[in-house]
Amino acid sequence: VSLVIFSSAGKMSEFCSPSIELKNMLEEYQRTSGKKLWDSRHEYLSTEVDRMKKDNEQMRIELRHLMGEDLNSLTPHELNRIEDSLQMGLSSVRAKQMEHIRTRTEMLKNNERILEDQNKQLKYIMHQIEGGDEAERRYQNQQNGRDYPQQALTAFRVQPIQPNLQQNK
Repeated sequence: VSLVIFSSAGKMSEFCSPSIELKNMLEEYQRTSGKKLWDSRHEYLSTEVDRMKKDNEQMRIELRHLMGEDLNSLTPHELNRIEDSLQMGLSSVRAKQMEHIRTRTEMLKNNERILEDQNKQLKYIMHQIEGGDEAERRYQNQQNGRDYPQQALTAFRVQPIQPNLQQNK
């Protein structure tokens, strides 16, 4: 027994006996009445959905096998095929990792060169600053190292009022 009801609002309600599906009931109706409920486009879409469901289930099974699950039902040939597939995948992963490591190493070496250049520039600037300070210290040492202090220079200044400096007339 199957019952399909459409309300005026367009809502569909259905009831089927537990032993049968609605799809099977509609196919039976179509066969007995001779009226086509599904056109070829709907049949194609229904077949396509069924095919995709089957493909999806097959992929799930293969994924479980690749994860190491449900291997008891496989033949030695299928196990070898899975092993080869896993080894190719592992090789690809390792190659990609090495590529990332090489890229990262090159980037770090480049950064190292940049930092070394900056370090050289800073050392040069620091040397110039220290060199300027050193020259100033040498000048100060020369000034401080004279035999007479700066104030004593006025004592040796020639004084015009001293008699020995007067011109003879």
